[in-house]
Amino acid sequence: MTEYVFLAFLLTGSVSGEFDATDVGAGARASWHPVPLVGVEGEVSYYPGDLGGPAAFSGSRVEGLFGATVGPRLGRVRPFAKLRPGFLRVGGAPRPIACIAIFPPPLRCTLAGGRTLVALDAGGGVEWLSSGRTFVRVDAGDRMVRYPAPAIDSGGAVRSDAFTGHDFRFTLGAGVRF
Repeated sequence: MTEYVFLAFLLTGSVSGEFDATDVGAGARASWHPVPLVGVEGEVSYYPGDLGGPAAFSGSRVEGLFGATVGPRLGRVRPFAKLRPGFLRVGGAPRPIACIAIFPPPLRCTLAGGRTLVALDAGGGVEWLSSGRTFVRVDAGDRMVRYPAPAIDSGGAVRSDAFTGHDFRFTLGAGVRF
């Protein structure tokens, strides 16, 4: 059975391992299940808040993830694993920030002008189907973000090569199946 799924709304959050901050946003996801075990999906989320505290280095972020879910349908429940590559667009600082004139610069200063970063989301979740066409989905995972170099990371280490940061990412969504 081919099943198309359109998810109308997502509440998305992430806890940054690099910046010790929690980010909350909203988004949309569209999925297609060519076979019952596999789903192909695309998701876009928008995080409107400033990131980085009082001296914010980003005014907003846009995230796009595109990949697959794998998991069996067990009655009205579908547990699944997911792997989705994509991007995280870090918007520029909402106002000028002070950056020390050293080389390499702190990562916050590198990102303050805006940058698109490569991301990969790996994790899993559960979908609960209603008796009709609606469903609820909860998922969590590790969003791996590739940061540019040279830079000084949040721990004070000098990174001469690009490096990967890990964020805990979670979503809660409700949708309609077609």
